[in-house]
Amino acid sequence: MKVLQINSIYPIKSTGRIVKELAEAQRKNSIETFIACGESTASDENVYVMSSKPYLKANILLTRLFGKHGFYNRIATKRLIKWMNKIKPDIIHIHNLHGHYINVKLLFKYIKEHNIPVVWTLHDCWSFTGHCAHFDYVGCDRWLSECGSCPMQKSYPVSWFFDRSKGNLKAKKRLFTGVSNMCIVTPSNWLKGLCERSFLSEYHVETIHNGINTSMFKYTPSDIRKELDIEDKFVILGIVKELSGYKGGEYFLKLSEMLSDDEVIVLLSLEEDKASLPANIIPLPATTSDKRLSEIYSMADVFVNPTLQDTFPTVNIEAIACGLPVVTFNTGGAAEMLNGDCGLWVNRGDLNGLYKKIKEVKAGRLSKEACRERATSFEKTVCFEKYIDIYKSINKEDNK
Repeated sequence: MKVLQINSIYPIKSTGRIVKELAEAQRKNSIETFIACGESTASDENVYVMSSKPYLKANILLTRLFGKHGFYNRIATKRLIKWMNKIKPDIIHIHNLHGHYINVKLLFKYIKEHNIPVVWTLHDCWSFTGHCAHFDYVGCDRWLSECGSCPMQKSYPVSWFFDRSKGNLKAKKRLFTGVSNMCIVTPSNWLKGLCERSFLSEYHVETIHNGINTSMFKYTPSDIRKELDIEDKFVILGIVKELSGYKGGEYFLKLSEMLSDDEVIVLLSLEEDKASLPANIIPLPATTSDKRLSEIYSMADVFVNPTLQDTFPTVNIEAIACGLPVVTFNTGGAAEMLNGDCGLWVNRGDLNGLYKKIKEVKAGRLSKEACRERATSFEKTVCFEKYIDIYKSINKEDNK
């Protein structure tokens, strides 16, 4: 069996790592794996990189000028199709098609003409909207009818002048429906519910949660608390780049005004000058090391994720795998991995409720052991095995 994965990036960042790890699982199951992507930091004979950086920048500019994201890149997509004709995949596994690298019209024309089975993992909402990858932050439901008057026009994928959302939605509906053999996979039940309300509802939709390496993400002792001089503090950990935006950074500022003297906030990846922060907010530089990240999770007392827009944040799973209870807004799929013993949640934007739940964690309501036990359900090998089962089922049907 040959499986071709298509994604905007490989093998880095969230979806790029998923593609990489899924490819490893495919090989272990004697599946010949191929990857096509817009950008790559790896060189592999089975990896086809569609675009150079100048070409990507040119297509970003086209989107910003004319607003038809996903409908450019004709030359690069025609070259991809020639490569696909050589490798002849039995299954095409699509991930993110947005990212300025592929022409969706040419891709789906090819899929339909050659009757190739498709697995499509939706990591966000772009596939069934006229423009945006997420609409939860602004509370938009225009995607349910015909889009237009898009409140997200100036957000990714940015269009400076034209609102093409109405026409884009019609085009996507025409292209993405009518595939004879396609299975939709979502990483959260929340996204599955949205998908089943969209024009993609004609397909079977299955939830496969994102997984992590629980042998890497585990309780890992360190001297971080000593280095930060917070050994006698109750440590609230968060991961945000800025104290604003849809990741909810502003709520850490608001929380800092409510904390008692024995409580402190540590924010990983925060790109703010320490001198401008309240004394009870400590920034830590971003890290790409899973071991270092495990140490940071392990030194804290609670992980707070005040996200205002999210599909299924794996940071919550990483935290509980390290024995760290989670408190989050019930946004998108942010609370789906929590069961009341490893994490607590409140309605989006409920600052007082958020702090109340933090206090409950501080009082010992949740168990570190329960956190680690819950995390075993999200071991990546278990999650990826579900994809292998889908491939085998499709291949079996295709060979009847």
